[in-house]
Amino acid sequence: MSLKVVVTGKIPSAGLKTLSDAGITPVAWDADQPMSRSALLEAVKGAEILITLLTEKVDSELLDAAGAQLKAVCNVAVGYNNIDVAACTTRNVRVTNTPGVLTDATADIAFALVLMVTRRLGEGERVIRSKNDWQWGMHYMLGSGIQNRQIGIVGMGAIGIATARRAKAFGMSVAYFSRSKIAEETAFELDAKQLSFDELLATSDIVSIHCPSNESTHHLIGAAQFKKMKKAAFLINTARGPIVNEQELVDALVSSDIAGAGLDVFEFEPQVNAGLLNLENVVLIPHLGSATAETRAAMATLAATNAVAVANGQIPPTPVN
Repeated sequence: MSLKVVVTGKIPSAGLKTLSDAGITPVAWDADQPMSRSALLEAVKGAEILITLLTEKVDSELLDAAGAQLKAVCNVAVGYNNIDVAACTTRNVRVTNTPGVLTDATADIAFALVLMVTRRLGEGERVIRSKNDWQWGMHYMLGSGIQNRQIGIVGMGAIGIATARRAKAFGMSVAYFSRSKIAEETAFELDAKQLSFDELLATSDIVSIHCPSNESTHHLIGAAQFKKMKKAAFLINTARGPIVNEQELVDALVSSDIAGAGLDVFEFEPQVNAGLLNLENVVLIPHLGSATAETRAAMATLAATNAVAVANGQIPPTPVN
């Protein structure tokens, strides 16, 4: 197939194999570091399909650089806040993402962060690695139990539901804030109650973010919301960094408006607010939500499958627009 497909970042071989099996030989970036912006704009010239990563900003400048023949942008992620979907739609460029295949991996990380921050596991590991003396004691490094506590899920999509299932298995009650009600059978399974945003913040012991990042959710949680949360509550974010005002989170942690936070994503990623680095009541991990070999291979395969469908004039499996 003579179609020009450009893979703008290094993806697992499973995705490249899906393309080659369909007769597509892509122009594929194979370095671990992302392309510079100038190199990216040069690489996309003449492309008919782009397979992109979250590190690439797909905006009007890039779309213009690619040219009018561009048919699709296939993002290797469930989120697509790196893509100007409206600009793509105006140009009749299809946008796709990779939902479903990373649900369990991300929910695992979300609940791992719950356990890490409530039981002070990050602090504990730092004690051991410091090689300083320590001694077990009845009052040494006490954490917070989560049984019979409420987890509040912000955004009850697939990942939110999967996280709620894990919380339920650990003896937590489930509340959620979402644009619409979940299916009755799922609500019954989880014994989940739908609350207003303010009520969820005020009553939850853990607030876990799983909504998409867009204009309506930018800084959804900041100083005003932290003031509404319990002082003993914890914030978990495995969705997207800009949903939380990071500086106001630092301020809330320093002033003990909330008890702690577990973060897999950051507002200005890969930069992290320096204030977070000095706090013991925060667990920080480098965007590992989907980081299993199996999940990343499945994401690349789905993105490639979307590209193949577009190349063959078909509707892709997971369209965004």
